[in-house]
Amino acid sequence: MTVVKSTISDSARQITGDALQSTLVDLLGLSLIGKQAHWNIVGPRFRSIHLQLDEVVASAREFADTVAERAAALGVSPDGRPETIASAFTLPAPKEGWVRDSDVVGVMVESLEAAIARLRERIEATDKPDPVTQDLLISITAELEKQRWMFAAENVARES
Repeated sequence: MTVVKSTISDSARQITGDALQSTLVDLLGLSLIGKQAHWNIVGPRFRSIHLQLDEVVASAREFADTVAERAAALGVSPDGRPETIASAFTLPAPKEGWVRDSDVVGVMVESLEAAIARLRERIEATDKPDPVTQDLLISITAELEKQRWMFAAENVARES
């Protein structure tokens, strides 16, 4: 089988590949968290949060595809198999069954914060090895921070 030759050094490819794979796991997991919450949310803010969850899922899925394609372009085989995601995923997730709207907001804030913190570590790690990947991770972080802000604002509205 022919492997795509990377345009960066082997050591840079290893660091970058690890960052991209970890990001892929987080993004695919985040899309699953969003859908699980989307299907099981209950409460007075059902509709607005239900729709907001769709935005997170769409962003996560789109970014997952971009991240996987970046890895492939560098000669790193992306691994989005269910067993890989299940074994490597560690973001906070909603509990089983119906979930109150306020609990959904809380878990989304926590999940997004955890994903953002890890992305910031990967941004730092890819600074020298691959600034192109670093730029991609920065743009993903910006969007996830916007989504986190929107969910956090829901908590403020609820507490007022």
